[in-house]
Amino acid sequence: MEIIKSFLCFISFTVLLLFTSMAEANKAHHHEFIIQATKVKRLCETHNSITVNGMFPGPTLVVNNGDTLVVKVINRARYNITIHWHGVRQMRTGWADGPEFVTQCPIRPGSSYTYRFTIQGQEGTLWWHAHSSWLRATVYGSLLVLPRAGSSYPFPNPHRNVPLLLGEWWDANPVDVLRESIRTGGAPNISDAYTINGQPGDLYKCSSKDTTIVPINVGETILLRVINSAMNQPLFFTVANHKLTVVGADASYLKPFTTNVVVLGPGQTTDVLITGDQPPNRYYMAARAYQSAQNAPFGNTTTTAILQYKSAPCCGGGGGTNKGISVKPIMPLLPAYNDTNTVTRFSQSFRSLKRAEVPTEIDENLFVTIGLGLNNCPKNFRSRRCQGPNGTRFTSSMNNVSFALPSNYSLLQAHHHNIPGVFTTDFPAKPPVKFDYTSSNISRSLYQPSRGTKLYKLKYGSRVQIVLQDTGIVTPENHPIHLHGYDFYIIAEGFGNFNPKKDTAKFNLEDPPLRNTVGVPVNGWAVIRFVADNPGVWIMHCHLDVHISWGLAMAFLVENGNGLLEKMEEPPADLPVCWEL
Repeated sequence: MEIIKSFLCFISFTVLLLFTSMAEANKAHHHEFIIQATKVKRLCETHNSITVNGMFPGPTLVVNNGDTLVVKVINRARYNITIHWHGVRQMRTGWADGPEFVTQCPIRPGSSYTYRFTIQGQEGTLWWHAHSSWLRATVYGSLLVLPRAGSSYPFPNPHRNVPLLLGEWWDANPVDVLRESIRTGGAPNISDAYTINGQPGDLYKCSSKDTTIVPINVGETILLRVINSAMNQPLFFTVANHKLTVVGADASYLKPFTTNVVVLGPGQTTDVLITGDQPPNRYYMAARAYQSAQNAPFGNTTTTAILQYKSAPCCGGGGGTNKGISVKPIMPLLPAYNDTNTVTRFSQSFRSLKRAEVPTEIDENLFVTIGLGLNNCPKNFRSRRCQGPNGTRFTSSMNNVSFALPSNYSLLQAHHHNIPGVFTTDFPAKPPVKFDYTSSNISRSLYQPSRGTKLYKLKYGSRVQIVLQDTGIVTPENHPIHLHGYDFYIIAEGFGNFNPKKDTAKFNLEDPPLRNTVGVPVNGWAVIRFVADNPGVWIMHCHLDVHISWGLAMAFLVENGNGLLEKMEEPPADLPVCWEL
């Protein structure tokens, strides 16, 4: 009997130790985000910009794989707002995902909402940003997910981590830029500068004294966590005279490969190792536009930061921002603005670090066309409200459906509470009309999509394949397509119209990259696969914000499974409500 008691005591003690160690290993990080107007001076002008905690960019959050984030967002600004945790899987916690009117109603001025979620099985670079109007132009920051406590990177430990947020700056209120575009039906004004960590850099007016500086020692290796947080522009990024070793993207490890240039669509992240192996000096880190849409206006300027060797004769240390040093940094060569070949070579270099668990049998096979459109001017509109090409209004769609967000309820609330009339579940699995998608001479009858709030229903556990096909309607373009709540494998991409008879031979089912945002090639296609193992309502949209405002989106409704761990959690008590609720 004493032996049994001793054994039970030992088991109880072991279980207690196990739970204690788990509690210590998996921490809860508590933060407070105060949304407020802050005076920010760029390009010689001061604006009342919306920020988090008065910071632009916002605070960097650092967690370990397995940790929980608890972020209370207090809205002291004059606009509605939500925060999206870009790339976080949000397993069963869709209420914390953040897109306005998709998983929640907005946080009204004077109100608050606490986002609670655990980051599980993801390591690398993610980020957070506003998902309401165009507030993410200034409301964004990095989210660094380190390896679990006690484990390490699958590459030599870097001396330190350096987040580099590539952004866009308007010498105006971005919310007004969007509102004017919606009013006129035309394209919004392009930004006035690109930025690195909120600073335009030496090549812009009134900017050189605050240029971002990244210090490095000779022989030191640092991990650059590069994030494209720009609103509407894919970007090239490079560092003068230095090789970049890509080791991860979208919080997933990759087989390392070396490159001179990194390409990121808005929403994408890339982890690169850089070593201080050049003569001590100052070297520009630079980013500028990749522009694939013909005849579309874009900013053709270049943003810079400085990689500064601490032992450089000119510098005597340094770090943070430029302190009036006059020695001019070395400038890198950047690809041409329309260099699609470089983009293709880069994207086709991605391979998962380990053998991927790609679904090989498919339950749901979707073919989704993506692109722009033009609506005829309504008869009751004056010409100043139809400033798109030939007196039209810009629109965009997936499978000829231009996505309309509700305003009375969020889609997730409507689904959870069985509220009728908010959405339908008849999003088409293929385009209603088959045509030569990448032709330069597409019938104008295909330019006007229907408008609706159409979702596509998926059973829990279903294995999904989506062919994303760019179209030449208005203009072909590289579209960064982001899926909330999921990572997916990019098993193939190519140019022209996807042909299942020959293009399936290109499928990589061994080690395709796992990502949350895919750059669909201009005049081309990409194929992604995932397992629908996360119940909720998850929007899939173009991360060029001008396009999502025109309707380039759809959403999946993933049903609950059978067990408790296959069902969504109940909504939190402080979930924001819309005016009509």
